[in-house]
Amino acid sequence: MKAFDPNYKLLDEMYQDEYYPDFLVDKVKAQLQKVIALLESGETGTGAVQEALDEAVRGINGLQEEFDGNGSEIETVARDCIGSDVAYILDWFNIPIDVEEAIRERDW
Repeated sequence: MKAFDPNYKLLDEMYQDEYYPDFLVDKVKAQLQKVIALLESGETGTGAVQEALDEAVRGINGLQEEFDGNGSEIETVARDCIGSDVAYILDWFNIPIDVEEAIRERDW
C-alpha cells in the first residue's frame, strides 16, 4: 500500500486566496481525503475509485450554497485547483482515469 505524497498541499491555491473561507476549503479537502484514504488502503480498481470520486464530487457540489452564503463560490480558480489536485492524486496512485471523467459529477 502506498501513502499519499506527504509534501503535497491539497487545495493550496484555494487556501492562499482569501475569497475562499478556510473552513469551507477544509470541507472540500475532506471529500478529497476520502478518495485518498481509499487509494491508500490499496484499492486500485477503476470502478471503485470512480465511485469514490463521484461521491466526493457530489459532496463538493453540496457545498455550493455554503460557499454562496459566505460570499464565495466554486468558480474558475476553485475548479482548476480541485481538478489539478484530483489529477495529481490519480497520477500519484497510478490510476488510469482521465481527470474530466474523474470529476464528471461536478455541477460547478
